[in-house]
Amino acid sequence: MLGGGVVWARPNAQGTLGIIAINMGRECKTAVAPLKDGSTLGGSVAGAILLAAVVSAPAAVRSQPVPDHVFTDAHVHLNDPEAWIRLMDDAGIARAVVLRGRDIDNQELLAAGQRWPECLLPFLSVSPEHREHRGRWEADDPTLVETVESLLEAGGFYGIGEISVSHFPGRGFPEADFDPRGRVMRGILAAARRYAVPVLVHVEVTRLKELAEVLEDFRDVTVIWAHGGYTPLVLAERMLAQHPNLVYELSARTWQRHPRSPDYTILRNDSDVWPEWIALIEQQPDRFVIGTDASLRSLASDAQKITSVWGLLDQLDPQVRRKVAGENLDRILGIGN
Repeated sequence: MLGGGVVWARPNAQGTLGIIAINMGRECKTAVAPLKDGSTLGGSVAGAILLAAVVSAPAAVRSQPVPDHVFTDAHVHLNDPEAWIRLMDDAGIARAVVLRGRDIDNQELLAAGQRWPECLLPFLSVSPEHREHRGRWEADDPTLVETVESLLEAGGFYGIGEISVSHFPGRGFPEADFDPRGRVMRGILAAARRYAVPVLVHVEVTRLKELAEVLEDFRDVTVIWAHGGYTPLVLAERMLAQHPNLVYELSARTWQRHPRSPDYTILRNDSDVWPEWIALIEQQPDRFVIGTDASLRSLASDAQKITSVWGLLDQLDPQVRRKVAGENLDRILGIGN
C-alpha cells in the first residue's frame, strides 16, 4: 500500500500557480493556493510545471480538474488497481488503458476492468518480457497467437499490448529484439484484424524498416506506436505520412528527462514542447494519443508523469487538445459509438 502524498503545481486560469495535492486514502477538498512565484517549492518556475514529493501530505488542497485537464491515459502498467483508481480520481484521469505490470497477469487485469468498467480499459499482453511467453517468442512459435485469440474470444479486452517486439534493456527489463515480420507478430496482427481491436506495440527505431513492412501488410489494423518509438521529429513525420493506420502515442515523451536517453523527450526545457512537435500534432490532430507510462512503483514519479501530460495539453490548440486528450482514443476503441 502506498503511503504519504504528493504535491505538484501548475498554472491556473489566473496565471498564478495552484498547488495540487494528491493524498492517497483521504478525501481532498476543493481549494486553490496561489503562489506569486515558485521559490517556496524549490526555485523560480515562472509559468512552468513543478512537482515536489513530500513525506507526509499537508492539509489536503487541490484545484478541481477542469474539463480541459481531464484526459484518458493511453498507457498505464497496472500493479495495484485500487491505488491507481484513487490516483485517477485525484488527478483528473477519466479513463485509462491498463497494461500488464510486473505484479499482475492478464486474468487479474481483466478482473480489474470488470470491477471498474467505466475507468479501466484492459489490453491483453503476451509480450516477450513476461517469462511465460519468452520461449515462444524465441522460437517464433505461432501457438502463442492461439493464446491471444482465446483471450479475445472470451471478451473483455479492448486491445492487445503492450507488445515489446523490440525494446532496449532497462532496470529489471531484459532486452527484446524480435522481427516484427515474424510469425508471432504477424499472427497477433491477424488476430487484431479478426477481432477489430488495436495493437499497442513497442518497436525501437532499429526495427523501423520491419515495422513499416507490417504496417503496409496490415493497413486495416490500427497500430498504436508506444512512445512513438522515441523517434526524432523527421521520422515521426515520415512514418505518419506513409502509414495511415499508425497512431503515435506520446507517453514518456513529455517527461523532463528520460532515464534511458535524454533525447527521448520532446521538451526543449523543463516544460515547453519544441514548437515543431506542437506543429506536427496540430497538423495531424487525429493521429496522436497521450499517456503517462505510470506503474505506481513511485507515487512521486507518477505524479510528475501526470503533470507532464498536462504540460503538453496546455500548449495545444483547444480543439486539438480535446482530440489528443481522449477523443482519438475513444474513437479507436469504439467508446461512445
